[in-house]
Amino acid sequence: MKTPQSLRLHISVFGRRNAGKSSVVNALAGHRVSIVSDTPGTTTDPVKKAMELLPLGPVLFTDTAGLDDPGELGAQRVSRTRKVGERTDLAVVVTDEDLWGSLEDGLVQGFREAGVPVLVVRNKTDRSSPGEGFAAAMEEKGLTWVAVSAVTGDGMDRLREELIRLAPEDFINPEGIVSDLVPPGGTAVLVVPIDKEAPKGRLILPQVRTIRDLLDNGSMALVTREGELGAALKNLAVKPALVITDSQAFLKVAGDTPDDIPMTSFSILFARHQGDLSSMVEGAAAIGSLRPGDRVLIAEACTHHPIEEDIGTVKLPRWLNRFVGGDLDFRFHRGADFPEDLASFRLVIHCGACMLNRRAVLARIQKASRAGVPITNYGLAIAYSLGIFERALGPFPEALDRYRSSL
Repeated sequence: MKTPQSLRLHISVFGRRNAGKSSVVNALAGHRVSIVSDTPGTTTDPVKKAMELLPLGPVLFTDTAGLDDPGELGAQRVSRTRKVGERTDLAVVVTDEDLWGSLEDGLVQGFREAGVPVLVVRNKTDRSSPGEGFAAAMEEKGLTWVAVSAVTGDGMDRLREELIRLAPEDFINPEGIVSDLVPPGGTAVLVVPIDKEAPKGRLILPQVRTIRDLLDNGSMALVTREGELGAALKNLAVKPALVITDSQAFLKVAGDTPDDIPMTSFSILFARHQGDLSSMVEGAAAIGSLRPGDRVLIAEACTHHPIEEDIGTVKLPRWLNRFVGGDLDFRFHRGADFPEDLASFRLVIHCGACMLNRRAVLARIQKASRAGVPITNYGLAIAYSLGIFERALGPFPEALDRYRSSL
């Protein structure tokens, strides 16, 4: 139950009002998660339920408001529902009494364009059985569907089986964070600053996940602070395969790491693991064309209260202002608060997004691309503004070649 949302399979349930979405979620969870009523529009905000779905493991079910919710308030609910779609790994479309129309077709088309698998649930078989026309329509559309009664439980086992079968391959067998860069038996040195933002008694999620990835690969991790990096490297009989640093210590770590040892940051590793490294490398290159007064969006997945020397609101803006030779117009958005209209920004800089799933990060990258706005992340932006961009991209030759070819 302590598994972060970013490591869960996001299964979201969509459909019209009173299709029985909440009843389906409750039946899957085995207890009452969402309020169920015959009154249309009972579910107003997305309702999340974290649970285990074996053999997949940790998943996150999200029950959403009806996509046919009327009025001004209904439009706001529908907007929130569509935002859930941006972070959905597997979409469940619930329909009632064989009802299917342009609303459902549009929903399915959007998920298919995004590469998200869709499962149709024809609910309320306790009231009526699916008609031949409905079955033929599903087959013609190439949609997988199951018939269930969330009230009696009929068909729920089949529903669970289909959810497991449709789970994306990259969730079942995810790519490693760093295991392709550090061979089994090799060593990675992890530089972890201990400052005011370091949580007491623990490490932050990117550091923990990187250590676990190394252990799973049979590799070794040496964890040190930036002040002890030089001594740590001298104490190693064999040079490490990689040095990974927190981005805020980039400049010192680059100076203390010999040129023949590859070096990068946790944030850059997560640009590759959580999003699209090539797109974010191109976005970082756009820093070179920024001018004082340009508007820059800094987006964080977390909603923590920034401290005096916060990386996103203080240090990064300071480095960027120094690089462009004047003050940029920074705007800050946190958590799920990501602007719909990005056209006024010259650049979007995202955090490492360890609290978002990859689907959500890719959706944000796509949104920036559609708006014609470059997007990058903290580690890449910091490396570029400090003049160590190519050094930080050394472990990723394809991304480095792409950057050099764009110059």
